[in-house]
Amino acid sequence: MVTPAAPDAVLIVDGVFAFRPEIDEHWDFRIWLDVSPETSIRRGADRDQDWAGSQAEAVHRDRYLPAERLYIAEVDPLRLVDLVIDNTLFDKPQITQAPHHRG
Repeated sequence: MVTPAAPDAVLIVDGVFAFRPEIDEHWDFRIWLDVSPETSIRRGADRDQDWAGSQAEAVHRDRYLPAERLYIAEVDPLRLVDLVIDNTLFDKPQITQAPHHRG
């Protein structure tokens, strides 16, 4: 079932590889949450423990991290974002790049 949104609705999409060329045009405002690879692996492994079990860390280290590095090399998402947030401390995110207008 599809529920239409009002024209002035705000839709927040959370996802990896979200600025790929085939979908990037759909975003009005782009936010990059910046964390170290080690933090990303740890958080992903913690989150995915239920379905990946003892392989959760390996899935993120051996599959996700190389894919993210390729994505960064090919897409260069930081050139597309409007805001960068250092999310190293989950409970204390810090804006490291203020919003700017993308031409």
